[in-house]
Amino acid sequence: MRIFEINRSQVSEHQALTPLAVPGACAASGYLWISLTREEFRTSLAEVQQILQTLCQTQLVDLHVADLLNDQLPSHYDYTSQYDVLVFRRLATSQGQAALGNGGGNGNEAPPLRTTPHPRSGPPVLHRVDTRPVGFAVFDRVLLSVHPEDGAVRDAFATRLLAAGSSDDRGAPALDVRATSARVPASPSDLMLRVINQIVDGYLDLRRELTKQLDHWQTELIDPRSRFTNWGALMEARQSLHHLDEICEDQRAAMQDWIDSLETLPAPKGEAEQRERELIMIRSRDVLEHIERVVHHVHRLEQNAETAVQMHFSVQGHRANDIMRVLTVLTAIFLPLNLIAGIFSMNFEFIPLVHKADGFWIAMTAMLVIAVLLVLIFWRKRYLARTR
Repeated sequence: MRIFEINRSQVSEHQALTPLAVPGACAASGYLWISLTREEFRTSLAEVQQILQTLCQTQLVDLHVADLLNDQLPSHYDYTSQYDVLVFRRLATSQGQAALGNGGGNGNEAPPLRTTPHPRSGPPVLHRVDTRPVGFAVFDRVLLSVHPEDGAVRDAFATRLLAAGSSDDRGAPALDVRATSARVPASPSDLMLRVINQIVDGYLDLRRELTKQLDHWQTELIDPRSRFTNWGALMEARQSLHHLDEICEDQRAAMQDWIDSLETLPAPKGEAEQRERELIMIRSRDVLEHIERVVHHVHRLEQNAETAVQMHFSVQGHRANDIMRVLTVLTAIFLPLNLIAGIFSMNFEFIPLVHKADGFWIAMTAMLVIAVLLVLIFWRKRYLARTR
């Protein structure tokens, strides 16, 4: 469990929830980021609900609590009049990360996504396609995030957040007012979008590794001299790309629902609130654009993999045709020779050239001339030419 109090440009980390539950413990101008793993959220649910009641005068609905505890939930968006809930699936950081498999859900629960209880075959890049959900509950003064057991995304972003807070404490201004990523998040929504952006960046990094692996396989598939045997890994890669496509589509739908809900909110009254709303919308659209880039690239990788497989079988078909053509030409060359040998092997007493001393050499010369003549004819017709 990690708890951060963010007040303007200051970021401080607390060790426990209990002192913050006292009214007035958290500054009125700041907000809290409460980040827990699913097991920590399950055991600390009463304290979390007390904090939410103190700071936000509301608590999480039971169905949303079940969603945040569910390790099989796809990316989706939901809301109430007091808070929003956004679930985003991130890449697993280690292969074989076991799922909790909590059966909690709200009736809209999708069937379990693929997990990896046993080691997967294939290159290491395929091991990273497994995902785990990260749940966010966005209040006015609290951001509650529930992570998988490793919490790698949370810890990485917490380091950046503390560094940004210490930089702002020293009074170092940003070089550009648009460089908001180097500043402390102004609201729980802004903080949530930055964490989600870091999750999506992981998919952008993954697509580069998948591209390199598929390019390597494509080169092997197209090379007619290679004997490609890694079909199991290639089929696994195609399934992983399809799985990744489904994940990104769910993410895009969830983010689009979030943007639609922001557009339906009443217009802000003050100029500062208006600017904050615009920054949230810009960051939301930026995250959506990143997701669409991943979706587009995954579609292209799927097409490349399918094209490489088709080209491989096309090359193998051409190679088989070349072999059959050569064998057919050789058969056609030896057919007249077999005919001559068959004629002279007939069991007749009187056959021309049989009783002559030079009959054998005449027959062999005729067979040789016929064979050479047929080879020249077939070579002229390019039946014996090598296909490049």
